[in-house]
Amino acid sequence: MSRFIKINEQDSVIVLYEDVAAGTNILLDGQELTVQQDVSAGHKIAVRPLSAGEHVFKFGYSIGIASQAIEAGEWVHTHNVKSGLHGKLDYTYAPVASMQHPPASPQQELTFNGYVRANGDVGIRNEIWIINTVGCINKTCEALARMGNEQFRGRGIDGVYHFSHPYGCSQLGDDLQYTQKLLASLVHHPNAAGVLIVGLGCENNQISLFKEVIGDVDPNRVKFMGAQEVGDEIEEGLELISQLVDYAEQMKRQAVPVSKLKVGLKCGGSDGFSGITANPLLGAFSDWLTQQGGSTILTEVPEMFGAETILMNRAVNQTVFEDTVHLINDFKEYFISHGQEVYENPSPGNKAGGISTLEEKSLGCTQKAGHAAVVNVLPYGGRVSQPGLNLLQAPGNDLVSVTALSGSGAHIVLFTTGRGTPFGGPVPTVKVATNSVLAGRKKNWIDFNAGELIEGKPMEELSQEFIQYLLQVASGEQTTNNEKFGFREIAIFKDGVTL
Repeated sequence: MSRFIKINEQDSVIVLYEDVAAGTNILLDGQELTVQQDVSAGHKIAVRPLSAGEHVFKFGYSIGIASQAIEAGEWVHTHNVKSGLHGKLDYTYAPVASMQHPPASPQQELTFNGYVRANGDVGIRNEIWIINTVGCINKTCEALARMGNEQFRGRGIDGVYHFSHPYGCSQLGDDLQYTQKLLASLVHHPNAAGVLIVGLGCENNQISLFKEVIGDVDPNRVKFMGAQEVGDEIEEGLELISQLVDYAEQMKRQAVPVSKLKVGLKCGGSDGFSGITANPLLGAFSDWLTQQGGSTILTEVPEMFGAETILMNRAVNQTVFEDTVHLINDFKEYFISHGQEVYENPSPGNKAGGISTLEEKSLGCTQKAGHAAVVNVLPYGGRVSQPGLNLLQAPGNDLVSVTALSGSGAHIVLFTTGRGTPFGGPVPTVKVATNSVLAGRKKNWIDFNAGELIEGKPMEELSQEFIQYLLQVASGEQTTNNEKFGFREIAIFKDGVTL
């Protein structure tokens, strides 16, 4: 008998756990349902006839509208269902009683081994980061990182890293500010025991101007170098890195409460299992961490469209509700101002994996947030200041959103995927597979397999394994594939004119 799931009693579709051939009979609620076409795993079939114009339900919510009549047992996908979303909407705050509020007195029995910085922040790595103000000196900074790793290996640090980007010059207004705010947030990240900021000297993002955005810093932890102002930028750069390593060597791991942990939530290359396995696993983790007094951060604003009211009605108060409304509508206005379709999603890979509409993708995406109350809404480049579930302004693009999550202070980014990707951000980027086939096939990409949920492992058991794994990652006892293979990149949101 073919395996499938009907997620909610109201649903008009079921999701197949395996490839099913046309003519196969499925027993559903005591009735036989005959599959009309060959249908791939992760895709949907109708459990009853649907009329053209009728809403199609999955997760107990509408995922779109039937664009034509659909027979019982028929494959339901982009050829016969379309998005029901259009335009900007008006919203009313209707808080739900079931949301979980952060505890007044966080439980702090559980700990991980982290680095307590001079300002009280906690890091999970003891790294030296090189941040360049402008793309013109990417290769200089790359050389400094390579030589720094060779010269200072074994000196009590976890490595010297540079994050290449093409911006910092020929940018104007908000566009330049996006670059400055994101890079400044990375400068403050506590996974970096020391930071070398390298400027060229003639760029828009001058070191003097960038310092204003960064604000106060510990001169022992943050050093500056203008490449045009020194004779030998490699020699000078390595000397400054040496000073940062001397400072970082003084840091030792110690037990710190789990309430200090900040974790980003991200999905990329989603498939039909994302909203059934990996995303709910992240939701369970998010609920656990916020109840411990920790913080989680959800972004990918365009992938909230169609499910945004679920988050809005979990806002901790009216102010956070209104901030969430602005988060959603401002991003819709961004699409409109560029003459683009607001609901142009999902991607080709998402569709191949079984996702038919943006509503379906969004309803799966928001499950990463569990059931916690939304405590704050952060602008792009903003940093987490309140424990609990935070929303962050950033697009759905994998590289841009993971970078923004890292900049917000996330020690780890949890990245669910049904298609797979090798990409990793500046911080440990844990890839969680939605299915066991992917996990087995891409062992150099995938760190944790949520596909076991399909195979019968209880959520409570798997979530406990996941928590223990992440505490080990936070304590430095394990490394993620992105760290092992050096997959560390950043990408900066761009919205403006280039001179």
